[in-house]
Amino acid sequence: MDCIYLTGICAYGYTGYLPEEQVLGQWFEVDVKLWLDLSTSVETDAIEDTIDYRSVISIVQNLVKNSKFALVERLAGCIADSILDSGDLVKQVQVILSKPAAPIPDFGGKISIEIIRSKYTVE
Repeated sequence: MDCIYLTGICAYGYTGYLPEEQVLGQWFEVDVKLWLDLSTSVETDAIEDTIDYRSVISIVQNLVKNSKFALVERLAGCIADSILDSGDLVKQVQVILSKPAAPIPDFGGKISIEIIRSKYTVE
């Protein structure tokens, strides 16, 4: 299976456990890894035979900007599910959603959630 990586997708959103996070918002950074078969697009050199990265970036940015969840786990899960539901090409997706400036006293790191979801076909 082939992979496409989209890294550093940034958007300002209102997901967070603390009430002020849902009012004031904060920046989120999202990395996405897509597993799909790229063999046809390698041969045809046609965008119709692969996934348009812009659509995935748009899904991520729209969900971050317009969602108000208490948990980043839920936001990351929604992003993964939405990408899988957007078409038949992507067979598996990995979403790493990070809060680069989590509002935690005396903590200068970032918090990241990793979600991996797959499509399973029943035959």
